[in-house]
Amino acid sequence: MLPGVNRLAEATSPYLRMHADNPIDWREWDEEALAEARATDRPILLSVGYAACHWCHVMAHESFSDPDVAALVNPNFVAIKVDREERPDLDAVFMKATQALTGSGGWPMTVFLTPEGLPFFAGTYYPPVRSGGMPSFAEVVTAIDTAWRQRRDEASASAAVIAAHLADAFEPTPATGQKVDVWGTLDRLSAEFDPIHGGFGTAPKFPAPLLVDALLVKGEPGSLDVAQRTLDAMARGGIHDQIGGGFARYSVDAGWVVPHFEKMLYDNALLLGSYVRGWRRVPDHDPLLRAQCERVVRGLVGWLEREMLLPSGGFASSLDADSLDSRGMQHEGIYYCWTPELLTDALGDADGAWAAEVFHVTTTGTFEHGLSTLQLRGNPDAARLARVSATLLAERQLRFAPARDDKVVAAWNGWAIDSLVWASAVFDEPGWLELAKGAAECLWRDHWDGRLRRSSLAGEASAVAGFAEDYGAVALGFARLAGALGDAEWLRRAQELLSQALDLFGAEDGGFHDAAADAEQLFARARDVSDNPTPSGTSALIAALRLVGLLADDAALTERAELAAGTLRGILEQAPRFAGSALLDALVVDEARTGLRPAVAVVIGDALGQDARATWRMAPIGTAVLTGAAGTPGFAHHFEDRTEPGVYVCRGTTCFPPTSDLVELRTALWSRVN
Repeated sequence: MLPGVNRLAEATSPYLRMHADNPIDWREWDEEALAEARATDRPILLSVGYAACHWCHVMAHESFSDPDVAALVNPNFVAIKVDREERPDLDAVFMKATQALTGSGGWPMTVFLTPEGLPFFAGTYYPPVRSGGMPSFAEVVTAIDTAWRQRRDEASASAAVIAAHLADAFEPTPATGQKVDVWGTLDRLSAEFDPIHGGFGTAPKFPAPLLVDALLVKGEPGSLDVAQRTLDAMARGGIHDQIGGGFARYSVDAGWVVPHFEKMLYDNALLLGSYVRGWRRVPDHDPLLRAQCERVVRGLVGWLEREMLLPSGGFASSLDADSLDSRGMQHEGIYYCWTPELLTDALGDADGAWAAEVFHVTTTGTFEHGLSTLQLRGNPDAARLARVSATLLAERQLRFAPARDDKVVAAWNGWAIDSLVWASAVFDEPGWLELAKGAAECLWRDHWDGRLRRSSLAGEASAVAGFAEDYGAVALGFARLAGALGDAEWLRRAQELLSQALDLFGAEDGGFHDAAADAEQLFARARDVSDNPTPSGTSALIAALRLVGLLADDAALTERAELAAGTLRGILEQAPRFAGSALLDALVVDEARTGLRPAVAVVIGDALGQDARATWRMAPIGTAVLTGAAGTPGFAHHFEDRTEPGVYVCRGTTCFPPTSDLVELRTALWSRVN
């Protein structure tokens, strides 16, 4: 270990490496650190954060870089730093503890544990000096050290009670009925819709791609209206990077005006798919909304390729909220904001004034310090908007860019692959399909060694094994790619992932745990069936099981998905807003009850030919689209005796004549059969 560098210098997480030169003697969470705590009988200081977290950086600068704080921590605690993106299991378990102890949670998360790893005190951010009634971090450390020395029995007893209370906190709440009331659930969800600003709930307001996808399934006017108004509102808001593409993590206000400026791969991977599928549902007589969705899709893929693509073919995890201004001072959001004067400097008087009006850049500012986020107002001329946006993007790229977390997370890349395949097929963009294939090759090459690894950095896989969401998302992406390319090797890999996942994560009730059965045992085993920004591990595996089951004609996988779906009925009853993936699955199942079972649509022809494009654009959600040459092997019987070009649609045991006629194809895709 180099002088002045702690044990995090060789971590595969850039967030952990950021703390390598802290005077605090940080360790990673591993058996060596836990054994040292037990052997030396010292409590554990656990700090959990992530690279794009603004307040994580603040606390690192204010407290973790302070030698006086390190002098309090190092002799008295075993200090462990965790990247929540690399260890979502630890984050979930200790966030439950933090919420139980404090009533709230967030990052950075600060938890003190007994030498046995049980929590007895928790909080989030602490300032460097006492402020507004909040103690300083140094005061907290001193108080915990004193309490541990003088009232250890009390702290240990409290930790045991907390651990016992949380041991069952991850079990899903059972449903009261045997069947999901899908229409009642849609009504409850619509009641939480914000009719003024779009989206769901109030400030802070998060994008809702999972809910939007669910609302698109049936195509009934009320649900479509909620979905489309949400997509349009987000596309116009300051949460959307109007000139560079992609979305920030959330908006601090209800109107989507001011975002929390960090940009996460997982949000954008899922939103890409939602805008593609949203575009499919927009009628021809609404060309403005269709153009809006397409603008978002093209901008988002452009951002992925320009700013997130790594040499490995995988996609980086995030961009920070903070960056430097022209004087070298750190500010949140400074990279993305403008004033009327800055617009004029970049564009000239005429275009500058036009851009200020179109993007609602005011003299007083919509953000802070006279700066404005960019929001899209009205329906400006598309060609002028594109030209002005390109000029502003080139000007912005001269600024100091936010830092990027180059860690490749398996699940997030899996969702990106899935959405890129959708986007490529619907918008006839072969280059996007190559991006999806490159990310898939990165995952298989760098993350699979007989076990799927959660993350990698510069081609080096983390020792952390993948979680349920990783197996589900990657299997889904591989299967979707297999269908688009007609390459059965990707289907075989998806099957291998799912076969292993069933053994690692299966629960007694038919659902799935988030952490593997052979993972280190904490006082609770992580299992959360609710969606957060991303699908739950259970929902991720269900989606993959259903698609692979169709492509491989494996009824056992479909039956396993049905069994797992039963464990999601409780969360659908209780909180449908946080169960978008489960709702989508329930709606597809409800469609099957009335004859619209998920079909397999086999396209004999080019991956991005006219027949394939029409099928991807018109097929109901839940359809497995499979493209290849006649006689393509490795996809069960799907290519047998299918020699003529066209689309072959089979729903269960009912098959329709092959066709290339758009009307006939739509009839086959949407016909209900007994």
